[in-house]
Amino acid sequence: MINKLTKSILSFIIVFSFVFLSAQDSATKREMKRLNAKIDRENVRVDSLDTQIRMLLPELQNALKANLKAKEQTDSVAILLINRINTIQNKMRLIEDKTAYIDSVNFEILAQLVMIENKIVTLTNSFTEMYNLKTNRGNDKVSAKISPSDYKRIYIEALSSYQNGKFEKAVTGFSGLVMSDPGNDLADNSQYWLAECYYTMKNYKRAVIEFEKVFTFAGTDKDDDAQLKLGHCHRSMGNIEKAREEYQRLTDYFPGSEFYEKARESLKQLKVQ
Repeated sequence: MINKLTKSILSFIIVFSFVFLSAQDSATKREMKRLNAKIDRENVRVDSLDTQIRMLLPELQNALKANLKAKEQTDSVAILLINRINTIQNKMRLIEDKTAYIDSVNFEILAQLVMIENKIVTLTNSFTEMYNLKTNRGNDKVSAKISPSDYKRIYIEALSSYQNGKFEKAVTGFSGLVMSDPGNDLADNSQYWLAECYYTMKNYKRAVIEFEKVFTFAGTDKDDDAQLKLGHCHRSMGNIEKAREEYQRLTDYFPGSEFYEKARESLKQLKVQ
C-alpha cells in the first residue's frame, strides 16, 4: 500500500516538475527573444551614431586645428602685449627717475638762489651801513677803550674787506671791535658782521655761535637778521628740524620784520622735503 502511494507521489512530482520546467523554459525563451531584439535595436543605434561620428570627425578635426591656430595667435598677441607693457613700465620708471633727479636739481638751484639772494641783501645792508657811517660822523659817543672815530674807521675798513671777499681780514677787524668796546653803538653790528663772515666762508657751526651772540646786545636792530641766518645755517648743515625751529621763531617773535616772508617761504620749502 505504501509503495503504491509513494509511487503515485513520485509520479506527481515528476509530472509537475516537467510541466514547471517546460513553462520556465518557455518564459526564458520569450525573455531571451525580447533581450535579443533590444540588443539589435541598440546595435542599430550604435551603428547610426558611429556613422554620424565618422561624418562629423573631419569637421571636428578642422575645428580643433582652427582652435589650436587661434590659440597660438592669441598666445602670440598676449606675449606681444606683455612685452609692450614691460617696455611701458620701464619707460615710466625711467621718467620717474628723471623726475626725481630734476626735483633734486631744482631744489639745489633754489637753495643756491636763496644763498645768492641772502648775499645780495647782506651786501646791500653793508653798503647802507657804510654810507650812513660816512655821512653821520657827528653822532659818535665817547668810548673808554677806543675812540668813536677809530671804532667807526675800523668798522668801515672791516666792512670793505668783507665786500671785497677778504673775509679773514674782516673777521680780524670785527672781532677786535667787539672785544675792544662791546658797549659801542656799532658793537652789535660788528658782532653780526663777524657772524656773516663765518657764514659766507661756510663755517656754519662757528656762524651759529656768533649769530647767537647778537641777541646779547640790548636794543640791537640786527636780531631779526641774525634769527633768519640761524635758520639758514642749520639748513645748510642739514639740521632740518632745527632750521624749522629757527624760522618759526622769526615768524613768532618778529612779525613786523622785513625777513618775515622769507622765513615763511623757507618753512614751506622745508615742509616739502
